[in-house]
Amino acid sequence: MRFVDVGGLAEVRKKLVASVKNDHVAHAQLFLGRAGSPNLPMALAFAAYLNCEDPSGDDSCGVCSSCVKNAKFIHPDVHFVFPVSPTKTVSGKDVISTSFLKEWREFLTTSPFATLDQWAACYGGENKEANISKEESRQIIKNLSLKAFEGKYKVMIIWLPEYMHPSAANGILKILEEPPEKTIFLLVSNNAEKLLTTILSRTQIVTMPNLSDEELVTVLIEKHQISEDQARQFAHLADGDLNAALRLIHNVEDDGHQLFADWMRDCFKRDFTALVRRSDEFHGMNKVAQKSLLLYGMNMMRESLMSHAAPELLRVNGRESQFIENFSKVIDEDKATKITTLLNEAHFHLERNAGARMVFLDLSLQIAAIIK
Repeated sequence: MRFVDVGGLAEVRKKLVASVKNDHVAHAQLFLGRAGSPNLPMALAFAAYLNCEDPSGDDSCGVCSSCVKNAKFIHPDVHFVFPVSPTKTVSGKDVISTSFLKEWREFLTTSPFATLDQWAACYGGENKEANISKEESRQIIKNLSLKAFEGKYKVMIIWLPEYMHPSAANGILKILEEPPEKTIFLLVSNNAEKLLTTILSRTQIVTMPNLSDEELVTVLIEKHQISEDQARQFAHLADGDLNAALRLIHNVEDDGHQLFADWMRDCFKRDFTALVRRSDEFHGMNKVAQKSLLLYGMNMMRESLMSHAAPELLRVNGRESQFIENFSKVIDEDKATKITTLLNEAHFHLERNAGARMVFLDLSLQIAAIIK
């Protein structure tokens, strides 16, 4: 991964390059951006630039031994830590990042902008909560205790440190504050509020905004060979989220819209028998699908609000646009706000392993009451 592969964010790239040229690279940096931002790709590109044998003025060369290894994510001085969970083949103390490196490299190669849920689907951990365990902190210290094999720097990339178990976070505080010489921590986070303040205080924050619509259009045209009209349409719908734009390009859609629309119709009709059956159906879905449905619902509530307050900001088309047009006739701003709060609370409870059947049934009854 090189800076040119990321696209956009020229100012961020200039600051990172300048820190290397001026030999003022902070030993612990937090690449902070919301889901869909290029914070992970930018961290990967920066790691490649740090150890490039012949860097140009603004990017790694892409052809030296170090760059070739970084492109395959096999550089011996670049280490990765990321949330994982038990699977059918990996359990106990083996549930650490090194057990999933093959899947991780495939994931980075195909979808470095993707979400935690997509990563869980990639390695087969959809039905378990992923985290970074205390055992992982021991592995971090072990890996960094050795000298660099061939690079100028040893780089530790921690993706989504907000999923660190408190014991793991506390376990790396000392090495994070006083790492070995020529060791760089790159923490890649989507939510700084979930990080321990002791972690935040030890890092230099690099804010990573989502791509602008124009930057997204350029990336889609140059790297994914689609027409400008299509690129502009996808960029508008994706709202700066390249992962969402790529899903639109490749038509990677599930039946989430139809499922949500049918669910809301049952709530509107107050068909309690159907709502009980639907709760059973939702219970049978895997956790990733359950949470995705709730997130999709929150997005639809946002669109309903926009249809009343600022129609020009709507980011839907096709059947979704038709649904919002009809749904907004029975959902005013107050109702949309209340339902959004309920969807968010349900998502919170599912993340903490509440029973899905009960969560969805309770949610359905409350939504039905609000609509009517």
